[in-house]
Amino acid sequence: MSNILHILNGDSTFNSFKQTGLEGDALIWREVLSEGPLTRDVSSAAFWEAREQWITNTFAVPADDYRHNLVDKLGMLNEPYAEYNLWFEFDLHCQVNLLGVMNLLRQKADMSEPAFYLICPDTVPGRDDFRGMGELSGKELEYLYDNIRLQLTEYDFSLAAEGWNAYVSGDPVALNEFITKTNFWGGLHLLKPALEAHLKRLQVNTNGLNYIEQKLQDIYNSGMITKHGIYKAFWKDEKIYGMGDSEIDIYLNKLGII
Repeated sequence: MSNILHILNGDSTFNSFKQTGLEGDALIWREVLSEGPLTRDVSSAAFWEAREQWITNTFAVPADDYRHNLVDKLGMLNEPYAEYNLWFEFDLHCQVNLLGVMNLLRQKADMSEPAFYLICPDTVPGRDDFRGMGELSGKELEYLYDNIRLQLTEYDFSLAAEGWNAYVSGDPVALNEFITKTNFWGGLHLLKPALEAHLKRLQVNTNGLNYIEQKLQDIYNSGMITKHGIYKAFWKDEKIYGMGDSEIDIYLNKLGII
């Protein structure tokens, strides 16, 4: 076991990470906490049981696979690593996963000894339409590690706890209050725009639709009637949500338009 743990948001990032020369063990965070049921206590058995049920029902993932690919791996957070590197991007999908990871670390890891670092890009040199670290080469990940990695502080973990509670509440008033009263975002410098995007999901218009639902309905009404076409049109303008095709399908199925 190394004394360094890298927590990577998804398999695509891990595939790129394997091309680097960076030392350390890797934990792949295979979750989508920006969708589905959440509770405050991310370390509780009830939390993961609810997630397992939702993931298996929504994405047809076998329960054993979910437990093996993520839940069973969370024991790594109890190991005495001296350094944790959190690799998460700018979008809502990644930022909510980041909040979950930070709150889990706060409950599981010895916060007095290890150093915690965040690698969180929203732009990458030479990538005009950067969408995620999974599209980068090993050299590009090494560049990010050397140039934008920042150390997380106790303030950052406290802010992550507040942000998590506001997000989990599902209350647009509580979330808006958290966003507006936070004047300093510390190391979580990309959390605010992601939460502002989520706030738009919590608000329903006169058609009874939230922002994402209305956006997808408008794309469909414009004549884009294939899933692939709808995906591309949505991603073009709304990469802040970080949604893959499976997550978009949740909304399309609800709308009943495909």
